[in-house]
This record gives sequence, structure tokens and C-alpha cells, in this order.
Amino acid sequence: MFLSKHRVLAVLLIALLVCGCDKIFSKKPAKATKVEGPSSVAVVEGIVIAKVGANVITLDDLNEEIESYNAMVPEDKPDARISTRQKKIDYLKEQLVRKVLLYQEGLARGLDKKRDIVRALEKTKQELLAIELVRQETENTDVPSAEIENYYNTYKEELREPEERKIRAIGVLSEQEAREILIQLLQGADFDALARERSKLKSTSAGGDLGFIAKGKIPQIDTAAFSDTLEVGKISNIIKASDGYYYILKLEAKQGGKVKSLNEMWDDIKRLLTYLKQEQKIIDLVEKLKNKAGIEIIEGEIK
Repeated sequence: MFLSKHRVLAVLLIALLVCGCDKIFSKKPAKATKVEGPSSVAVVEGIVIAKVGANVITLDDLNEEIESYNAMVPEDKPDARISTRQKKIDYLKEQLVRKVLLYQEGLARGLDKKRDIVRALEKTKQELLAIELVRQETENTDVPSAEIENYYNTYKEELREPEERKIRAIGVLSEQEAREILIQLLQGADFDALARERSKLKSTSAGGDLGFIAKGKIPQIDTAAFSDTLEVGKISNIIKASDGYYYILKLEAKQGGKVKSLNEMWDDIKRLLTYLKQEQKIIDLVEKLKNKAGIEIIEGEIK
């Protein structure tokens, strides 16, 4: 299938650096609101829906929390989702207010000064800043139409859908028996009936029907089953396979194997080329930063 060479990298980068980053960083600027606290005036972005001491909760905060919560609710339990105004209010009172109260108490007890907390916060900051930098570096990546067309023309054959073949098989443990069966088939005997009568394979009860198989699924018969000389409706010669059986195959049908048009592949190719360009931008940036940073690796301390 398409992207066979680059699927894993493409999926990882697009999922992590595009989808993930957009969720975190592509919010529209919210309207700023002044919120008066005990001793100062804080500027808060968004519509304030609750005040907990010196902290506020905005409508955006609530909606984001609910979106995350609903995403974790199993599809077969739709009633568990927060979908009504009253459920939103209940969630605000029971969860968000609770979270802010616990946060405030943690600050009051100086927990934000604990070494492990400071380290965790710093690591989170590093990750968020790195993700945002990657987003900024890659967000305006352009792929001209000519590059998409050139990629399609270069790799057209590799973009071909995998062919599947509907195969029936008879398998026996001696060449002599296989010869006898082949002669009967060439004389017009029914393949299905002979398979049920004489085959020693698991598919015997199905008349030797293996269904539609892709190349590589059954290695011992792969070469013969996908031979260009085996035509639909025809039977193969005897095949001595690595599993000890002597096979005779019948090709009943073919499906797949076509090359999609450029229009059909356009979006997929564009996504792939965009990813490759984005990846190269980050590689180039990291190399540039390496040369300026003065990196020292102390391997002797790694146990």
C-alpha cells in the first residue's frame, strides 16, 4: 500500500508535531478580562466562570477539560459524556474547583519548591518549548505541484495496490500421489471434489479454498500462486514446498493490483512530501544548533 517506505516516520511526525502541536498551540487569542484579587488586579484571557481565591477558571478551561474527558469515554457509553449545561456546571464545581483548591494548598505548603517537582516542571517546559519551536519551524512548509507530480511519476509502480489472488490448493505428502491428482485434474476432474477427497491440508473441508491471499501470506506457495504464467481458471504444476507437502494450485480470481491515479494519490503524496521537508528543516536546525552549542558527552559516567 501507499507510504510503505515512509509510513512509520510519517505517521509519528504528523501525529506528534502537527496534530499534537495544533491542539496545544493553535488557540485563537481570547478576550482579556480584568479580575480583581485580594491585593492586585490580574489580567485573564477568556470568559471567567468561577473564582477560587486568587485564581480564576475560564470557559475555555472548562471546555478543554470536558473535551479531554469526553474523549476518554467509551463509545458504547454515550450517556457518560458531559453533554448538557447542568453536567458542565456539575463538572466545574466537583472537578475544576477541587483541582484549583488542591493546587492552591500545594503552593501554600511550598510543594512547588520540592526538587522533584521543580525538575518535572522544567522537563515539561523543555518539551513544550521544543514542540512549539518545531511547530513554528515547519508550519509554513510548501510543496509545489510539480514536486507532487514528479514523485508520483517516479514511484508510480511502488504505489500500486497489493494484488490478492483467490487460490484453491491440494496438498499431499508424496510426489506420486500429487502426479495422480494432477492427471485427474488435467482430464477434467473437479478441483473442489478432489481437494475434499485427497488433500491433507487444513483447507480440505472447504474444497481447498484458501480465500483471497496477498503475496507473502503463505510463503511455501507464494512463488507459484503469484506466477505471471498462472492464469485465472487454470491449475499449476506440482510444487514441492518447504513444509514437506506437494501442492497443486488453482487460481480462481484476482483483485487489486492497480495503480491509483495522480488525483487519487495527490493528498497522500502531498502529506508525505510535506513531512519529509519538515523533517529536513528540523535536521538542519538541530545541526546548526549543535555547531553553536559546544556539546560535551561524558560517556565514562554512563553505567
